[in-house]
Amino acid sequence: MKKQIIALTIGFSLITILTQAQSKPSAAADKTTFGIRAGVNFQNITGKDDAGNKLDNKLKAGFNVGVNAEIPIAPEFYIQPGVLFTTKGAKAKGSDAKINISYIEVPVNFLYKPELGDGHLLLGVGPYIAFGVGGKVKGGGIDQDIKFKNEVTPSEAMAAPYLKRIDAGGNLLFGYELSNRFSAQLNAQLGLVKINPKITGVSDNSKWHNTGFGVSVGYRF
Repeated sequence: MKKQIIALTIGFSLITILTQAQSKPSAAADKTTFGIRAGVNFQNITGKDDAGNKLDNKLKAGFNVGVNAEIPIAPEFYIQPGVLFTTKGAKAKGSDAKINISYIEVPVNFLYKPELGDGHLLLGVGPYIAFGVGGKVKGGGIDQDIKFKNEVTPSEAMAAPYLKRIDAGGNLLFGYELSNRFSAQLNAQLGLVKINPKITGVSDNSKWHNTGFGVSVGYRF
């Protein structure tokens, strides 16, 4: 809970800066621009199981697609909010079972974008918050839709797979934007909040977190 509060506080602080940047003349000569981006994710669910042992899952491929804005706040510095549809999850080690989770994700990155050659280097860091909109557990004789709830009873936990709807954490990005406004970047993401729900009346040490990295391409208008 503390990690969730910290992540949300950082996010709201950056959104406040974003609003101020829109309402005041920027020190940079650039104007706000908008872009589209799409790419592939390599995601995992890390943490501990109900016995406190380290989870041993494998990476699962997914994708992301969305839009963002770049709002100048100083020469070569920007606030970059965005909205993405992204898929996360993991594969079980030793079987064909996998968890697929779909999110609407809102990242707010602090972007450093200096000129390099004919284009611009891209270096960014910032928080994200994501809202679960669907998912499925499939394989190993299981084919069930994921439901979202912060706390479940033991009978509910046995009957269907549950996750918390909210995920939040931090982003890192590194890339390059060409002079024709096309770009490519590497992304890394670390979930900071527990995504598995509390089970009522059960002593449970499990903590699941979304983690991953990916590659994406984009274009600025």
